[in-house]
Amino acid sequence: MQTISDLVLDKLNTLLVIVNSKGEVEYVSNSSKALLGFEPEQLLGDNWWIIPRQSINEGNLVKEKILSIMLHDSYQVEQGFEHALKTSNGLIKWFKWSSTVMSDDKLIGIGIDITEKKKTEQKTLEINRVLTEKNKEITDSISYAKKIQEAILQNDSFLKTRFKDGFVLYQPKDIVSGDYYFFYENDENKYVAVIDCTGHGVPGALMSVIANSLLKEVFYNKSITQPDEILYALDELLFDSLNKNNQEEIRYDGMDIALCAINKKTNVLSFAGAMRPLFLVRENEMIEIKGSKFPLGYYFDKKEFLLNTIQLYENDRIYLTTDGYADQFGGNNNKKLNRKAFKELLLSLNGMDGDEQNSFLDYALKNWKQDEEQTDDVLVVGFFI
Repeated sequence: MQTISDLVLDKLNTLLVIVNSKGEVEYVSNSSKALLGFEPEQLLGDNWWIIPRQSINEGNLVKEKILSIMLHDSYQVEQGFEHALKTSNGLIKWFKWSSTVMSDDKLIGIGIDITEKKKTEQKTLEINRVLTEKNKEITDSISYAKKIQEAILQNDSFLKTRFKDGFVLYQPKDIVSGDYYFFYENDENKYVAVIDCTGHGVPGALMSVIANSLLKEVFYNKSITQPDEILYALDELLFDSLNKNNQEEIRYDGMDIALCAINKKTNVLSFAGAMRPLFLVRENEMIEIKGSKFPLGYYFDKKEFLLNTIQLYENDRIYLTTDGYADQFGGNNNKKLNRKAFKELLLSLNGMDGDEQNSFLDYALKNWKQDEEQTDDVLVVGFFI
């Protein structure tokens, strides 16, 4: 007949073990039958360190730890260490032990069955391991995609050699970017374009690859020279590209663009924009030429891309940008920088060369952002006449 203490130990899935100063087990509670499948008598003496152990070495190590607890005053009470025990049918059960050394130099150990908790922890560790591996695979793939994206991007040598000077401030929010820039030159014009694709990260980067392909298609294979006509052609090509295999649902992915052409002979700038403006700084005066309020790719009954022309003069500075810089949150009140402040920054760049302007805009953005997360991809292209 079980005693009340045995019933309590069984109910709590708990073992009680008493060890003497020689490391011999003098008592094992009856709960060992239910928890381990062994009669208490089978586990007395040194058998406790042998029978329910996964190896003789493992049993000896645990025994040495218990003797150490008993020999050192600083370890009079040891709480919370965990050990695994082997059941009579070969299964492994985990117990969390607390122990107390009594005045007669005997140690009482109380072990609570934490097998289910341990299984949950191991499952969690395995899930985390798999997720870590998957995350690494994805990150490695995106990092490789970055190299591909960088391969299709031109450097700022076009701006520095075809114009008086220039720069490209390019800062993806993630590893890859949905912002994209494009330079082109023919016998008549020099072209500079800044494109902001739907989204950022991988979706935006894929859209930028499409943008690169379509721009090359228009510039290399179509006899179109005016920026507004180029935008109409790009709009049609982009819409068809995104919807050619999807007849049931129209895709509303697209891109904003600022595109200008500078005539080599006359220095007349022609500009057309889809949701993006052009900023011209002339003798400390800011001139903003706004783009049309239609993006490329989205479906509208009728779109109108307006052509703007302006005569350029020596020392004029032209800036094309996506919305990432002006939309960055920061400052004392964590608000957007906004377009007005951005234009004031451009005005303050007077007297700096291209590299200095690039560095200053980078510094100003970081100073505004502080510890805030980058809001969007950032792209600013500037060139000087």
